[in-house]
Amino acid sequence: MKGIVLAGGTGSRLFPTTRGVSKHLLPVYDKPMVYYPLSVLMLAGVREVLLVCAPDDLAAFRRLLGTGAQWGMALDYAVQQQPQGLAHALALAADFCAGEAVWLVLGDNVFYGAGLSGVLQQAAAQTDGATVFAKQVADPQRFGVVAFDADGAPCTLQEKPANPVSDWAVAGLYCYDPNAVRWAQTLPLSARGEREITDLNRLYLARGKLRVCRLGRGFVWLDAGTPESLHRASDFVRTVQHAEQRLIACLEEIAWRQGWLTRAQLAQAAARHANTAYGAYLAQLAQGKSPS
Repeated sequence: MKGIVLAGGTGSRLFPTTRGVSKHLLPVYDKPMVYYPLSVLMLAGVREVLLVCAPDDLAAFRRLLGTGAQWGMALDYAVQQQPQGLAHALALAADFCAGEAVWLVLGDNVFYGAGLSGVLQQAAAQTDGATVFAKQVADPQRFGVVAFDADGAPCTLQEKPANPVSDWAVAGLYCYDPNAVRWAQTLPLSARGEREITDLNRLYLARGKLRVCRLGRGFVWLDAGTPESLHRASDFVRTVQHAEQRLIACLEEIAWRQGWLTRAQLAQAAARHANTAYGAYLAQLAQGKSPS
């Protein structure tokens, strides 16, 4: 299974901050924003990832993430010349996916919750159809929205509706079977000139192959794409990390717990981050101590 992090776009909601830097490189408390969606793919067991970005940002992402070898992964990059919709990223990734199932995650989304890894791996185990994730929100007009029938099955999908049929927003995380890339390539452009991810999900819904995993209490989904939501996301990460004495989206720790890095490699990663709180955390893990 492959993974795609969508880190393109102009970041216009964060102007003027993002006139000089990709929003996905901005810090969410103590780590670059892109670490958070990347960590979700890692928790799902994905080791081969394609990062889709704007042309001006490619060098910065390569400098930050490299080849992914430091986490036991393989990272590649694709340039999206202009924002053309989320489904367009799947079309760009045709060669990368090579007929495999694929995860797509938005680069400004933060997910957290006890048992999240199990939920993700359960979705990844499905070999036919698509799984999307939904969370109840106070402002569904800002998102794709899903409604359910009396049996709890998804029955309607809307894209940023003026009059939402429900308060269940579709989060920026999608798990697709191999059909997704081919179908994304054939989607017509929407009124705003984009290949809409909601239209792709509707194809799965029409065939009875769309599963919706409802993220209830205990799960957090944050969109860090505006000044206010970026601040809230940073506040959340700081609060949880201080309370639990554990880092969220620590890529080295996830890779080590997944068995992709040895304890010796974890110690080497700690040395690379010497004289930082991040490095001290990794060193404690490598020494078999509980971080404090």
